[in-house]
Amino acid sequence: MLDLIGAMLLTAVIAINLNAAITMMPLSTAGKLTTVAIAGMWIGLAIALAATGIYAAMATPVPVVGLMVGWPVILVGFAALLFGKVRETLLALPVTLLVALNAMRIVPGAFMVLLALQGRLSGPFPQSAGWGDIIVGLTAIPLALATARNLRANRQAVLAWNVLGTLDLAMAVALGAASAPGSPIQIFGETIGSTAMASLPWSNIPTLLVPFYLITHGIIFAKMARTERLIPA
Repeated sequence: MLDLIGAMLLTAVIAINLNAAITMMPLSTAGKLTTVAIAGMWIGLAIALAATGIYAAMATPVPVVGLMVGWPVILVGFAALLFGKVRETLLALPVTLLVALNAMRIVPGAFMVLLALQGRLSGPFPQSAGWGDIIVGLTAIPLALATARNLRANRQAVLAWNVLGTLDLAMAVALGAASAPGSPIQIFGETIGSTAMASLPWSNIPTLLVPFYLITHGIIFAKMARTERLIPA
């Protein structure tokens, strides 16, 4: 039952995130359709790979799940650096929207805590990643409301929250790898660890949601840096 509910709610979170972000991008209809197609192909690839069970193969030089977490962030980052159109499109996304979308991290966070209670996740991973996402998601709600009223007055709060959100994701990835059975760096979790995250629907958290939220944090950092340069000394 938890898997069925998780599949429905995580799918909804992914759809809301992408729809909101792409809708707010200053792109032509063709540009938006292209972006949707690229996102759709990545989602399809992530789900197809999960169905093969390859995410559970951790005893490899570079686990596939690690590539799925890192490659979207790297590719988007390089595209933003190399192509002005991509960079301006991403920077056009409002800070309030980017913060508000992170509120939905409450959903994957809560599921990780529930999986731990069911004995399907163990070690510090579900507690750190689960409660970390819940805290970041809950604090995103009042922060989004505050930035909607006055972004400049809440700039320091946004930066502090953004650091917290980024560190939460980085810690989750690190603990997930250190808790995965068969991982060369496994030190937690014994035979259970982060096993559940290697199969559907839970694999959608590290392979789809984590990269998306890392990208939102990167955009916020870039927008805050640009704002700082534009403010007169």
